[in-house]
Amino acid sequence: MVRHTATSVVTIERFIIEQERQHPEATGELSGILYDIALAAKMIASKVRMAGLADILGSAGAENVQGEVQQKLDVVSNEIIIKAMDHTGRLCAMASEEEPGIIQIPENFRCGKYVLLFDPLDGSSNIDVNVPVGTIFSVVRKITRGRHGEMEDLLQPGRRQVAAGYVIYGSSTMLVYTTGQGVHGFTLDPSIGEFLLSHPNIRIPDDGRYLSVNDSYEQLWDDNVKMLMRRYRGLEGGTKALSVRYVGSLVADFHRNLLGGGIFAYPANRKSHKGKLRLLYEANPLGFIVEQAGGAASDGTIRVLDVLPTELHQRTPLYIGSKSCVEMAKECLSGVSQLVGA
Repeated sequence: MVRHTATSVVTIERFIIEQERQHPEATGELSGILYDIALAAKMIASKVRMAGLADILGSAGAENVQGEVQQKLDVVSNEIIIKAMDHTGRLCAMASEEEPGIIQIPENFRCGKYVLLFDPLDGSSNIDVNVPVGTIFSVVRKITRGRHGEMEDLLQPGRRQVAAGYVIYGSSTMLVYTTGQGVHGFTLDPSIGEFLLSHPNIRIPDDGRYLSVNDSYEQLWDDNVKMLMRRYRGLEGGTKALSVRYVGSLVADFHRNLLGGGIFAYPANRKSHKGKLRLLYEANPLGFIVEQAGGAASDGTIRVLDVLPTELHQRTPLYIGSKSCVEMAKECLSGVSQLVGA
C-alpha cells in the first residue's frame, strides 16, 4: 500500500506510478490504460456538466443491442472511450454495452495484450432529472495467440480481471479503481483538471446500513427473495433493519454502499430466472472492486467472479455489498435456482 501524508497532494498519475514501482516486472501498459480511462472520464464529465445546455439530453432515437433506447449521452460517451483507447497500442479489443459485438482495433494501430470491457454511461436515463450517472470498466489479459482480440479473450470469468473501476459523475466527479492492490478513489479538481487522491484504501463496512433494491418488481420475485427483503428490513429473523436507499443508477447506489455499508440487490425474475444486470460490464468489475474493499458479490448462489460467461451481453442477478448482507442472501436463496440469464 502506498502511504501519503494528510497534507500531500497526490494526482492519479503519481499514484499509479508509485504503485507500478512496487512491481519491477510491470511494463507500464496497464498504467497507461488507467491514464487513458482517466482522460476519457474528464471528457465525459465535461459533456455531462453541459448536458442541459448543449442539446444532448434525451433519446438519440435508436436502440442498443439490449433493446433499450440509446440516450444521446450514451452514444457520445461510447465514442469518447473508443477514440481514447483504440490507438494506444495497449488493447487488442474492446467491448461495450452499447455495441453488439467485439470492437476491433483498427488495422493501422498496434495491438496490445489487454482487453477493455465497459459500460460508457450507466444510469443515463436519469440525466434529464440530474441524478448521478457513471462509467464502469473492466480490464483482462489477452489469452489467445492472434494479433486481434477474439471472443475467448472477452468471455473470461471475473476472477481473471487485472483492473476494474468506475467513474461517478455527481456533485463531484470521482474515479474509483482497483488493480488487486486495494481500492482507491480520486476526485476531479476542475480548477486544475486533475484527479486527486481523496479516498485511499477504501474499505466497505462489515455491517450494512443501506438496502438498495427496486421494490416495484416484488411481484416478480421468488418467495425466498421476498423473505430475504423482509429480513433486510428487520421484519423477519430478528435482524437489524437496513435503511432503504435506491437511486436507480447502479454506480450511484453502489458507491454510496461501498462507502457507507449495505447491499445492492437486483434479484432474478421468478418466471424467466434471468437477471437484468450485465455480467461483463457491470457485475464483474463492481464485484472485483467490492471484494478488494472487503465485501462480497453473488448471483444468489455463487460468487459473481466465478461465473463462466457464455455470451458477450450475458445478464445476471446480483447481490453486492457488505459481506454480512451478501452472506444473508446466500443463506436465504440457497434453495432457489438463480440461473444466470443470457
